[in-house]
Amino acid sequence: MSSIILGYDPETLRERVDLVEVGRRLAELGELRSRDALCERAWLLKVGGSLDDAMDVANEAYRLARFTGDRRSLQRPRMIRAQILQYQGRFEEAVTELSACIEEARTHEWHELEAFGLQHRGRVLFDEGADDLAAADFSEALRLRTENAAPADQIESAEFALETVKRRLESNVVPLF
Repeated sequence: MSSIILGYDPETLRERVDLVEVGRRLAELGELRSRDALCERAWLLKVGGSLDDAMDVANEAYRLARFTGDRRSLQRPRMIRAQILQYQGRFEEAVTELSACIEEARTHEWHELEAFGLQHRGRVLFDEGADDLAAADFSEALRLRTENAAPADQIESAEFALETVKRRLESNVVPLF
């Protein structure tokens, strides 16, 4: 995915992607039906702007994951669905879904999933303009990722998100005099 993600938009925190690579990867995945392939396809469709198709594929991944009976395997499809809800402007639903994922991950000490959920809930809150709450989520995601030796790109994305929201908070301060 690193060749697909070109960076993050400093105004929206959304991924900037290479649409040619998105299309190439979608073609490679074809009609694969594993949970991981479906999750990747849903994400690619989301960043490519095909939100209805992305939700259909994410729901399919979720149904497939439910059949395994493994609660951990439900996390990724649920979080992708929440990201799609965010892109559709359905912020309250996205926050609710991500909050449930975060709590479950915290309960089971799935630190990487907790951090992922916090990062994405922070992005939803950022979209809503709830910058203080977004900063808290980004800060906690960064702490978890740092403490658990997450890959460098995940730590960097949390740092970028935290710095971006801090800049926005600072620029929105109204002087008293």
